[in-house]
Formats: sequence, C-alpha cells, structure tokens
Amino acid sequence: MDGGVITFIAAILIVAVLVFLAILLTGKRGYTFNKEVYQAKFLEIENRFKKENPASYVTTVINGDKLLDKAMMEMGVPGKTMGERLKKCGDKFTNLNGVWQAHKLRNAIAHETDVEVSYKRAYNALQIYKQALKDLGAI
Repeated sequence: MDGGVITFIAAILIVAVLVFLAILLTGKRGYTFNKEVYQAKFLEIENRFKKENPASYVTTVINGDKLLDKAMMEMGVPGKTMGERLKKCGDKFTNLNGVWQAHKLRNAIAHETDVEVSYKRAYNALQIYKQALKDLGAI
C-alpha cells in the first residue's frame, strides 16, 4: 500500500470516530420530570382513595392510569393509545405484567357496564401505578 491509501483510511477512521462521539454526546438522554408535580398529583390520588368509599376505587384506577399515561406521553413515547405506548417502553417497568393488568382493569371500568372493583384490586392497581411512575423517574 502506498502512503495515500493509508492516509485516506486513517482520515476515514478519524471522521468515523468523531461522528460517533458527536452522536454519543448529543444523543437524547433520559427525560427529566418535574417530580414535585407528579408526586403531588399521585398523593392527591392516594388521598382520595378511601376504603369506606367504593366509588373511590374506580376513580383511583382511572386517575392512576391517566397519570402514568401522561408521564409516558411527556417522555415522548410514541403511540396513539396507552396500550401502544406500553408496548414501546415496557422494558422500563419492573412489573410490566402488573402494569398491563392495572391498565386492563381501567379499560374494563371505562368500557364495560358491570365491572365491580374491590378495594384490594384498586389498591393493587394503585401500588402498580406508583411503582411504574417510580420506574420512569416521575416520582
């Protein structure tokens, strides 16, 4: 090989390394939430959840689901529905199956007429939403 070819290959390698470093340094980092806002909203959901008030069970599940969906949308997770967004960022959750079950409960509440939500189911959903929000860094 003559010196021109070696210089050309070296120049390409240097440019490739510089491009790689530029991408690495300017790449999108993890989203930073306003934790105070999310913590306050979640605390409000928790405070409205009362064992002696069965109507609060339903609103707890719905509002927990809404807050998690809002966090995913704020992060820029693509998808038209929460289900689509869950498919895109499921690897971020420590209990993805639990998140799906809580979301399915929310869907049943919203779309079916005879859904009965027990205190235990609502409480479990609330804890799942809380962990999911922690997993995303929102609370």
